[in-house]
Amino acid sequence: MDSDAARLLDAAEFAAQKHREQRRKDPEGTPFINHPIAVARILACEAGVTDIELLQAALLHDTVEDTDTTFAELEARFGSAVTGLVREVTDDKELPRAERKRLQVERAPGRSPRAKLLQLADKLHNLRDIARCPPAGWSPERVQEYFRWAAQVVSGLRGTSPALEAALERLWGERGAGPALEPAPGPAPGTGGRAGRDSQ
Repeated sequence: MDSDAARLLDAAEFAAQKHREQRRKDPEGTPFINHPIAVARILACEAGVTDIELLQAALLHDTVEDTDTTFAELEARFGSAVTGLVREVTDDKELPRAERKRLQVERAPGRSPRAKLLQLADKLHNLRDIARCPPAGWSPERVQEYFRWAAQVVSGLRGTSPALEAALERLWGERGAGPALEPAPGPAPGTGGRAGRDSQ
């Protein structure tokens, strides 16, 4: 597949097949595939990303972590660059949940610029989803705890995307959680020189 559209559709089809039996944790049981599609849309429409490899990685970012997909399988189909981005944002499910969360905070500052963009978009969509409709069984305290933890992760991603960081700051302001962010000037990586828009 040579065209950008074909490459994106290939990644979307692959992700949809891998996540076909999965649902989000909201009471509505939203199809899981809605999440990676939303992350890719945030990158393209709110951060101005035109980098096809990054958009493919957004569509595929949960396939290894949450399905039986392997990194070797991704590399054979989508190449090393896309696979490397997915690898950067994939948690090791063999570790306890608390350790995985701690490592996300610890490793955020050292991620590549493109992986930082992907993680920002991922956190933004998760937080919007939780604010709109918390997962079944989550207390208000657990929701607030998630918002505070996400703020810790994002603090290590500062200076990556003024648009996405501003959107996150607005969410935290509405919830009364999280530190103020200080967006850096200049275009975000992978945007083709455009900072993008920060509207939802």
